[in-house]
Amino acid sequence: MTITSIALDGRGSALSEAEYAQLKDDVEAWVRGAGEAWAERIEASGEVPEELWTELREHGFLSLAAPVELGGRGLSFVQWMGLMEVFSRSHASVRMIVHVVNGTWRAMNPFANDEQRERFVKPSIAGEIKVAFTLTEPGNGTGADITSTVRRDGDTYYLTGRKHLITFGVRCDYWLLFARLEGSTGKHGTVALLVDRHAPGATVLDTSETMGVRGTDHAELVFSDTPVPVANRLGEEGDGLAVALGGFLTPSRISVAMSCVGLAERAQELAVDYALRRVTFGKQLAERQAIAFQIAENEADIEAAKALVLHAAAQWQEGRESASALSSMAKMIAVDMLTRVTDKALQVHGGLGYWKTQTIERVYRDARAQRFEEGTNEIQKTVVARDVFHRAAVKESK
Repeated sequence: MTITSIALDGRGSALSEAEYAQLKDDVEAWVRGAGEAWAERIEASGEVPEELWTELREHGFLSLAAPVELGGRGLSFVQWMGLMEVFSRSHASVRMIVHVVNGTWRAMNPFANDEQRERFVKPSIAGEIKVAFTLTEPGNGTGADITSTVRRDGDTYYLTGRKHLITFGVRCDYWLLFARLEGSTGKHGTVALLVDRHAPGATVLDTSETMGVRGTDHAELVFSDTPVPVANRLGEEGDGLAVALGGFLTPSRISVAMSCVGLAERAQELAVDYALRRVTFGKQLAERQAIAFQIAENEADIEAAKALVLHAAAQWQEGRESASALSSMAKMIAVDMLTRVTDKALQVHGGLGYWKTQTIERVYRDARAQRFEEGTNEIQKTVVARDVFHRAAVKESK
């Protein structure tokens, strides 16, 4: 695993309590100040300008989770989740940028050689290049059934196939793309390649018109004998799915679960503020039991989900075997919680909440995307059930 170890995967190191408190204050101030201004601009234009990426990079927000040795800030994973919670109260595209850039290096680094680490991993952490995670295909799942193929001719692979729903697939510099060797089946024939965004034979279709998460570009990609240097392969032939799912998927699911918590907290904040301001028949909405009960239910829902997410984060940080199933449990519970909380928060606003002049309208739309990010709840339930039955079988065999 070259230089990658428990000390270089973003689990074990940490800032001091004082340093972390100051950093969290800085992030909260940015989210409530500049972040809100960016949110308004993104919603008005439907685009995330390059200046936002630059601002996030200059604040160091794109390199928070990575180890110091790779150019990151060196937060522990639990500390990083605390900041993810805050970022998620901002516009969904801001959260998406910070989440993806602070996570993609986890897939690359364990399999990168020294040259690739200098060429791809460190520049990605520094925000100097954009790397788009490119796994999902139309008509296929996101596992060993990928059908995009490569054939090797000397020092070059030639890539043919289709990908879709690729976040930052339009504006990236490289696609971290997963395909299989021509004629192979199963996980053993898969490869992970860093494909140049401007490589010949690659067609990019912008599919960015979405219900929520406005401004984040998404792409459908078509490849026809697109040349990729063998030197751009991470790991060995057969390591493709290990790169895609190995040390990346579990922390990423926990991060998405925490983003559900942060967005739910924003929805609750908006609902509470409106309930205190809105007066009907001489009484604040907050004084009406029906409204107060919804606020109370939301608060308990958020706290319960947050506790599970932090438990999953701590288990992954400690390298526990239980972390994988817990990540799916956290994602499953948190996304259902977010659905309930945002629905009630919108209802507290009454008819006014349906108008785009109200921030809750955007939050409600953005929340829907979390239901499929890093796998639907149906996938999470499959993972959890498999773990439950496996543990039962092991116990029975003893």
